[in-house]
Amino acid sequence: MKHLLGSLETRLARLPVGLAVVLPGGRRVGPAQADLCLQLHDRMALVALAMGEIGNVGAAIVEGRVELQGGMRPLMAAAAALLHHDPARDEQVNWWRRVLLRARSRAQHTRGRDAQHIESHYDLSDDFYALWLDPRRVYSCAYFRSADMTLAQAQEAKLDHICRKLMLRPGERFLDIGAGWGGLLLWAAEHYGVDATGITLSRHQHAHVQRLIEERGLGGRVRMQLLDYRALQVERPFDKIASVGMFEHVGHAQMGQYFATVLRLLRPGGLFMNHGITAGGLDNAAGLGAGMGDFIARYIFPGGELMHVSRALQEMARAGLEMVDTENLRPHYARTLWAWSDALEAQLDDARRILVEQHGAERGEKALRAYRLYLAGCALAFEHGWIALHQMLAVRPTGDVEHGPLRGAQSDYAFNRSYMYNDGASGPAP
Repeated sequence: MKHLLGSLETRLARLPVGLAVVLPGGRRVGPAQADLCLQLHDRMALVALAMGEIGNVGAAIVEGRVELQGGMRPLMAAAAALLHHDPARDEQVNWWRRVLLRARSRAQHTRGRDAQHIESHYDLSDDFYALWLDPRRVYSCAYFRSADMTLAQAQEAKLDHICRKLMLRPGERFLDIGAGWGGLLLWAAEHYGVDATGITLSRHQHAHVQRLIEERGLGGRVRMQLLDYRALQVERPFDKIASVGMFEHVGHAQMGQYFATVLRLLRPGGLFMNHGITAGGLDNAAGLGAGMGDFIARYIFPGGELMHVSRALQEMARAGLEMVDTENLRPHYARTLWAWSDALEAQLDDARRILVEQHGAERGEKALRAYRLYLAGCALAFEHGWIALHQMLAVRPTGDVEHGPLRGAQSDYAFNRSYMYNDGASGPAP
């Protein structure tokens, strides 16, 4: 223990921010004037801190075994400096553990379990999410088309960026898989004139979007269904499909079925946009190291699994979808998450009141501590490249080389990027 404590004191002296640590016996180490203070109530938290297991330190904070004094931005600066290894590349998973992980993935992602996972996160509290999301409650990576955009403007820019990539046209049948609080669904209907269908497993989100559809008089061409993507059956396939922030919940073992389902629901020649978080390392089958993956799975996204973009594209190709454009928005998500984190930090009293009123003191306080660490920790992870955000645009080829805007396109895709960015493209510029 003396060796660990000595190592910790050395590392504390080298941090870019002042971090003081109060040990279980009351001894204080670190600078006298500190930006942060961690009061440890057990020795395991001391071990995790000294070993750079920042996810485990986060778990101790959530559980009340460590008390935090200070803000999220200095805490994340300290956390990054305390790491001993790159959490995206510090674990090699042997073949036997891969078999076990795949078996666990298959067991975790039944329709019933997926519904429970979604409910535990997205149905936590609509009022809580409304505190720190933009007015449209877009709970995914924004697109800062210009540096001076507000979060609300960047979220609208993201919605429009997706619509442009999908080349949405009036009257087309559009499906949004995992439609959230309806931001993309309603944007596509109101700005691009599509006939829009959204599906979700969240009862709260379903009820919220139903109200918006009625309030805006869109009942004739917009609908929201409380439904698992695997259960969706249609008489006629959709022209365009989007999935935003959803495939992270699918699971490695179900990824083939996921893309096969998209293929079934998409007409030949149609376009599919998969917007989702991807792993920063090639070998992240067990999640991020340093305890970070375990923290997210335990407190935020049970059942969530990330894969590298190259793996996702392989699964997409095996299903029969052709990737035609891929864009990495990783730093955009870092900025989005910092905006969410800063908004939550500015309203902690209101957030605590909402969560405690809806879930009781113990669960409410734990949820607030978990979300504070989750938002700031994910911002840190995107900044450092431990995780990424990819928009993968794909088509379902028709098999007819004469079909499309260019011979051999076999789809509606233009095979150039001008339509994504020109102000004259269909729909308004953000």
